[in-house]
Amino acid sequence: MYMRKDILNLLSPNIRRELAGISSDKLNEIRLRTDKPLILTENNREYFVNNGVLRKRYAEELYIVSESDLKETMEFITNYSLYAYNDELKKGFITVSGGHRIGICGKVVYEDEKIKTIRNIQSMNIRVSHQIVGCGEKIVPYLKTPDYENTLIISSPGMGKTTLLRDLIRILSNQGANVGVVDERSEIASCYLGKPQNDVGIRTDILDCCQKKDGMLMLVRSMRPDIIAVDEIGGEEDAKALQYISLCGCKILATIHAGSLCELEHKSGIKEILQLGLFKRFILCERTETGAFIRTVYNEEKRQVCVCDG
Repeated sequence: MYMRKDILNLLSPNIRRELAGISSDKLNEIRLRTDKPLILTENNREYFVNNGVLRKRYAEELYIVSESDLKETMEFITNYSLYAYNDELKKGFITVSGGHRIGICGKVVYEDEKIKTIRNIQSMNIRVSHQIVGCGEKIVPYLKTPDYENTLIISSPGMGKTTLLRDLIRILSNQGANVGVVDERSEIASCYLGKPQNDVGIRTDILDCCQKKDGMLMLVRSMRPDIIAVDEIGGEEDAKALQYISLCGCKILATIHAGSLCELEHKSGIKEILQLGLFKRFILCERTETGAFIRTVYNEEKRQVCVCDG
């Protein structure tokens, strides 16, 4: 299978030609940096590109991203209207049709101590949207006793925690729960012009590009959710909002960056809610040496409940 058209259409003509014959089945990221090699990531393994072929090692004869490549790619991403995307741009990323998210770096311009925009863009990270439908099926039964328990998904970056979160939202929503999602970075539902590009279930309501501390309270007050789902919690404000909604009868489904349960215990801003026993289930996402995903479910006493692969 060749590179998907919706991905190719984001790129400059020269890069399109370079990648046209490469499969996108396992593609995670495309990284563009001015005057640096074009780099692709597949299954969290890095590859360079030379004449339409992926190379594992750095060499002299590689495709080098030009300044015009960045300029043309940005024009295609924004439909030649950079100004129209400025609200997203000043957050450091743009979400496009298909749910792909483009991280952007360049000169940050401030106005009244707030970020106004990013100019002179010199690097991009195109994060390819993937939805793995069914990856949470084996886990859901262990999150109910019999009612759904507050659950925290734990992993290092790139271990599939958001992918798992998305599928658990879809499953629980389709099973009958009203799920409210605070999608601060448009990574869960991958909304484009307000419409989810990923399947997050039939009873799911989304606050897109909304800060978690604000969105959780808004959902409680306006949408009567059974479950509130958020990605990458951290800090005292998130912790306070989580405590509040838990006292309002809402269940919680959240993720956090940590490499282990032990590391989780030392996360600032989250210690208090762990000590209060707010979460009753923990899911640790890891990868084996062969690259396979392993998800281990623990109960509130940090005892292993099950291990699921895939």
